[in-house]
Amino acid sequence: MDRFFRFFEKFAQPFEREDPGRPPVGGLAFIAHYARQVRGGFTAMLLLGGATALIEATLFVLVGAIVDMMNSSTPQTLWQDNSATLLMFALLVGVVRSLIATGTAVVEEQIIVPDFFTLVRWQSHQAVAQQDVSFFDDQLAGRVASKVWQAGQAAGDFMVSLFQIIWFIAIFALTTLIVIANLDWRMLVPVVIWLVAVGLMARNFVPRIRDEGRRLAEAATVVTGRMVDGYSNIRTVKLYGAEASHDQFIQEAYADVLAKLRRFTRIIASMRIAFQTFSSCMLVVIGALALWLYSQTLLTAGEVAIVLALCLRLNLLLGRLLGLLNGLFRNFGTVQNSAELIAKFPQVKDRENAGEMPAASGRIQFEDINFAYAGTNIVLKDLNLNIPAGQKVGIVGQSGVGKTTLMNLLLRFYDLDSGTIRIDGIDIASVTQHALRAQMGVVTQDTSLMHRSIRDNIAYGRSDASDAQIEQAARRAKAHDFILDLKDIKGRVGYDTHVGERGVKLSGGQRQRVALARVFLKDAPILLLDEATSALDSEVEAAIQDSLSELIEGKTVIAIAHRLSTIAHLDRLIVMEDGRIVEDGDHESLLALNGHYARLWQRQSGGFLSTGSAN
Repeated sequence: MDRFFRFFEKFAQPFEREDPGRPPVGGLAFIAHYARQVRGGFTAMLLLGGATALIEATLFVLVGAIVDMMNSSTPQTLWQDNSATLLMFALLVGVVRSLIATGTAVVEEQIIVPDFFTLVRWQSHQAVAQQDVSFFDDQLAGRVASKVWQAGQAAGDFMVSLFQIIWFIAIFALTTLIVIANLDWRMLVPVVIWLVAVGLMARNFVPRIRDEGRRLAEAATVVTGRMVDGYSNIRTVKLYGAEASHDQFIQEAYADVLAKLRRFTRIIASMRIAFQTFSSCMLVVIGALALWLYSQTLLTAGEVAIVLALCLRLNLLLGRLLGLLNGLFRNFGTVQNSAELIAKFPQVKDRENAGEMPAASGRIQFEDINFAYAGTNIVLKDLNLNIPAGQKVGIVGQSGVGKTTLMNLLLRFYDLDSGTIRIDGIDIASVTQHALRAQMGVVTQDTSLMHRSIRDNIAYGRSDASDAQIEQAARRAKAHDFILDLKDIKGRVGYDTHVGERGVKLSGGQRQRVALARVFLKDAPILLLDEATSALDSEVEAAIQDSLSELIEGKTVIAIAHRLSTIAHLDRLIVMEDGRIVEDGDHESLLALNGHYARLWQRQSGGFLSTGSAN
């Protein structure tokens, strides 16, 4: 049996399909974008769903035919008179119906569910992963992940309902009309009235269900986002004894979901009440008319049985249809809500003709730079800075003057409002972001690690690195010894130890040294260090100074540090104020100016640590 299933599973290859680009924002267009990639599976589902409906409708015709056979034959002659017909009926029900049911189950469960559901989730993830840093700055990570996951589930459920269940009901209803019309046209009138009325009900209720479903989906992602945010920062929650206020914060989101859910279910309940009341009346009318036609010898007993059985089945299916609209348009609302986020175009994107960047020597030029974050005042104003290859530059200034922003722009996490940044004379906007960032090693003050092994974290971005190279990088960062002593809850030790979400199982200094080991391994020609040793104590900082000096040899370095003693010995110091460069020189020349830098140095009493390696 496993071999049988594996044969069909090979048609489900969600990771091997060529991504056709960013999906559109609209709900139906978003679904169609992915469904076109699985058109073979959905075509099969459509054909099998139609065949299933025809078979089901035929069963009721067979019941009526058998009733008439029983009326026209004696019990002793029933089989003798109708053996060929009954055998055909048996083959139709026992063989053909079983084959169609098998095909339907295989297509849905072995192809559509694993292929389409995974395809939507995977390509949606890829679309979101291409977003720039500012996108994630504005979103809760849990909310984004929830929308990516929900998009696959909701789009898949929507298509399965549409192509299998609703299509089945539509074919069954059409077949019912044809069968009843062939029996007596007068029976067709109340059935048509019934179907038209149900259509009008759907037209009235469906848009309201769709809109409320979208609002409900948005409210649900807020709950998920707040919970994940709380779980990720659980130490802060407990440290400040904020469990009650945090629970209240989450409860407010739940209350919003409950209010929207109640509005949603009111519409569903109203639709169900209207349908059941009208349908019950129509069943009475159809039954009475069928019996009247029988009393006038215009219908046989078998034909009455066909009419009543088809209409009872149709009533169940129409009731199911309206019930399905609950899930169908809740799913559509979820898809539409997810699509608005997933399909959003990145603000920072590669140009169509963006190329690769040759190995850099490290000359960096900032030319007439102006930049402001969205909705804020200008951060950098007409800034010009030329850093020769191999120069070690420290950037100092009060918080908020634009030091980290300058690094973020060099990394092209944001696009400039005006001006140009060049590396070795090449405009960084003319190359791919991947190629640009491959030229830089970065260590920041807020070091985050992946919840993976120490080995994977050090080799992140260098999957081809050998164990020996990883260990060498760790030794140079003075991390090897503490790594060997690590052990996680699952018994993994040393370099196999998993570090927890954002590296929470390590101390700040340990996280920083793992991050430094990653930079040692990358060995990029340009190093960006933003408070890179801020989490290290003096003893550990001193221990890595020799290795760090070795690392920066021959490389271009830009270092930010509030502790001036850590960068005072660098080739050049840039002092920033209000988004501009106000002083430029080495430590001694800036002290001689008796300006901004001198005042900063004096506030730190000439530096409370001995001058050491720039980090």
